[in-house]
Amino acid sequence: MNSQFTPGVVSERLSAEDLLDNFNDLHAPLDHHEAAVAADRCYFCHDAPCITACPTDIDIPLFIRQISTGTPEAAARTIFNQNILGGMCARVCPTEDLCEQACVRELAEGKPVEIGRLQRFATDTLMAKDVHPFSRAAPTGKRVAVLGAGPAGLSCAHRLALLGHDVTIYDARPKAGGLNEYGIAAYKSTDDFAAREVNWLMSIGGISIEAGKTVTIDAVADAFDAVFLGVGLGGVNALGIAGDDLGGVSDAVSFIEDLRQSTDLATLPVGRNVVVIGGGMTAIDAAVQSKLLGAEQVTVAYRRGREAMSASRYEQDLAASNGVKLLFNVMPTAVHGNGAATEIELEYTHVTNGKLTGTGEKIRIAADQVFRAIGQTLTMNAGLTLSGGKIAVTGAGRTSRDGVWAGGDCASGGDDLTVTAVAEGRDAAMDIHATLTGDV
Repeated sequence: MNSQFTPGVVSERLSAEDLLDNFNDLHAPLDHHEAAVAADRCYFCHDAPCITACPTDIDIPLFIRQISTGTPEAAARTIFNQNILGGMCARVCPTEDLCEQACVRELAEGKPVEIGRLQRFATDTLMAKDVHPFSRAAPTGKRVAVLGAGPAGLSCAHRLALLGHDVTIYDARPKAGGLNEYGIAAYKSTDDFAAREVNWLMSIGGISIEAGKTVTIDAVADAFDAVFLGVGLGGVNALGIAGDDLGGVSDAVSFIEDLRQSTDLATLPVGRNVVVIGGGMTAIDAAVQSKLLGAEQVTVAYRRGREAMSASRYEQDLAASNGVKLLFNVMPTAVHGNGAATEIELEYTHVTNGKLTGTGEKIRIAADQVFRAIGQTLTMNAGLTLSGGKIAVTGAGRTSRDGVWAGGDCASGGDDLTVTAVAEGRDAAMDIHATLTGDV
């Protein structure tokens, strides 16, 4: 947040007890009986559409059948074989737009099999035993550098280690996990799960993490047999309007990071009137968490209509159920205040011939805290061919430089989802392995 005095942004708006209740697990885990009942609803379809809808191609009917037969550990292995971060994905995946939307039960009855919660039940069951489900292959003698300890980097590193390669992960942040550690709403990943998942993943062996360390591609390319880039998008777009530098105006990514790393939520300052600019998951997460911290009025302002929001309808409804107001077809034109934000000015928009333009009609709403959530940009000077502001890749993550692969949010193509990043990291690892061993 900017350093100017911001009288409306204060801490301790709610008691510690209220905050603990507000930031409880969004979806309570299933117990054994509940999991058995939920699994019994699956039709175990042949050529199941839910598999096709899963970016990591998990055999969903198989793992649900394994749960129904009382073998959740086997179900977890089925999941982890395709998605080693299946535990986190079970918590944060937009299943309502992916596997559950494609579920035959959803199409027939409007109520899908609870695939996400069943996946969490299975993965949590196995991870609680503190035993890794896979063993490393014989050492290959090859060394791979992974830049970025987020979902793509961790997925790539694990698959490479599984195949016998030695992997070193470099990350500029003090903790591994990337988006899972720093960027996901706290009520979606409770009890320090992101860190516990990293430690569990690392137990396969063959992976070392150099946290808090920045390296160049040239340096690691010379020292390692291959390089994978999973650096994410570090920059945050500015509003580009008058008042963008006032106190109380900051980016939503930093707000969520501060919240995720806080050991005492009561110390986090939040405004009385919060406005979030954007229409993606970051905007929704920032808005909901502002409300949970005690903000009185929280508004998400998005320049297009509801149907164009990248945040799912489920997440939109979650925000609304928490008292967040969703304001569509408006764009910011100025933030007003004497040193600190007090109001934001918005102009109504419409689309003409496919182009978004302002109508000239404006409104002002109270805002002592404004969060920017209008997209992130690549900050790494990679010296690689770019496409749409991201690293251009072909096939399974091959960049324009020999020996360098990329995946996750920093790479072109795909959705900016944890599960997609996991799939891209896994597939790049297989391509790296084939290249290093000649097994093409």
